[in-house]
Amino acid sequence: MKRIILVYGLIAGTIVGSMFFITMPLYEKGILTMENGELVGYSTMIVALSLIFFGIKSYRDNHLEGSITFGKALKVGLLITLIASLIYAITWEIIYNTMTDFVTQMGDKYFEKLRAEGTTQAEIDEYKAIYENPFIRFAMTLMEIAPVGILISLLSAGLLRMRGFLPPSSNN
Repeated sequence: MKRIILVYGLIAGTIVGSMFFITMPLYEKGILTMENGELVGYSTMIVALSLIFFGIKSYRDNHLEGSITFGKALKVGLLITLIASLIYAITWEIIYNTMTDFVTQMGDKYFEKLRAEGTTQAEIDEYKAIYENPFIRFAMTLMEIAPVGILISLLSAGLLRMRGFLPPSSNN
């Protein structure tokens, strides 16, 4: 089980982490904006975290003779989510601390949006101060991806606990 969790978690984390670097030039050229960037980001998370399903299925089919409980499937899914989420948050920390021009530009665009929505400068300044704390920033970054992984883990566990759902191939 550990190997499956590690492999699928690392692959999912690498996909979501690398998307920061792949999409960064698209933001700088104005192709991506805050609005459509969120769509791209969450779509990438869904694609990457679909590996949760395949990780649970692999564990069920190759180690449990095609049968898994909801609890065990959920555990595998949540552990894959944890690894992918940690890689995602670590990648953001690297970007945040090394690519300051990009981070500043993205922050400025975000704060412009908040001002347009009626947020006061004092509230923005308070948010900036809170976000400077690396522990809070890391937790906030985890909270971007973890709910997606939790949802996919729940759905995958529910589907894959059914013995007849995508049964193992006879070649196994």
